[in-house]
Amino acid sequence: MQKNHPSKELVIGYLLVAISAVCFGIMPIFARIAYASGADTLTLLFFRFFAGGVLLSLVAWKRKAPLPPKGYWPIIVLLGVLGYTGTSFCYFTALNYASASVVSLLLYAYPALVTLFSVFFTHEKLSLSTGISLALALLGCLLVIGLGGHAEPKGVVLALLAAFAYSIYILISSQVVGRRTAMASSAVIIVSSSLSYLFLMLQSGVHLPQTVSGVLATLSLAIFSTVIAFWSFFAGMGRIGATNASLVSTLEPLVTVFSAMLFLGEIPSLAVLGGGVLIIIALVLSVTTQTAPSDTSPALHTVDSLQVHS
Repeated sequence: MQKNHPSKELVIGYLLVAISAVCFGIMPIFARIAYASGADTLTLLFFRFFAGGVLLSLVAWKRKAPLPPKGYWPIIVLLGVLGYTGTSFCYFTALNYASASVVSLLLYAYPALVTLFSVFFTHEKLSLSTGISLALALLGCLLVIGLGGHAEPKGVVLALLAAFAYSIYILISSQVVGRRTAMASSAVIIVSSSLSYLFLMLQSGVHLPQTVSGVLATLSLAIFSTVIAFWSFFAGMGRIGATNASLVSTLEPLVTVFSAMLFLGEIPSLAVLGGGVLIIIALVLSVTTQTAPSDTSPALHTVDSLQVHS
């Protein structure tokens, strides 16, 4: 009897990326608490990535997680220093010039960009069902996040740059980060990003959280929205592919809406509920029509809105 049946691999992959989406989706709650306690963006992100990198490195060491090939190390480090840092920096800077809803919506252009890049540069086939799923997921995100809010041109440009940078990051990481080395690679990426934020933070000044709740929120960002989110994402991306992982990641705004509803008392509109339905339909359609990629496939298979993974 075959132990690793494709359908089982798909289920595991979707669950892992969904866990990642949930962890990233609750990030705004933690960030709001940390900001209210006196932390600023650069300081918060430095401690998030530094603490998360250390914790994930310890987990990887304890589990004797395989290291990525030596030839891939420079690329993986650059993914953290430039790719992940660039995405998050553009995203959070854009928030100074546009509303969070507009910035988040523009960031969620990245699944479409990943699909387009995969089709044009790696000749990945775009099936009708995948195209429909992607369209439904993007429409669902549009409804969930909303179109309201003021946006200056600079904010729009920065948000689009964040989406573009994240798309490139996804495609490159999917090529160099294998399933077996996902945990160790994630640790290297996170630590590398923390070094970038250390430099930026020292240039602008350190603004630490001043309350116990702020400190706990910062630690929660590191544990739940970094360690667990990164590991489960990388572990799942090799099983379901770049486009499907991007579809699953559209759960993030839905999780954010419900977490804000639970912890901040925000009541979702009918448009938000309708968007959630479209996202679920897209996920079901994707799960029921796709097959798992090979572990050794050379094709690009993978997918944060700090909300992301910004």
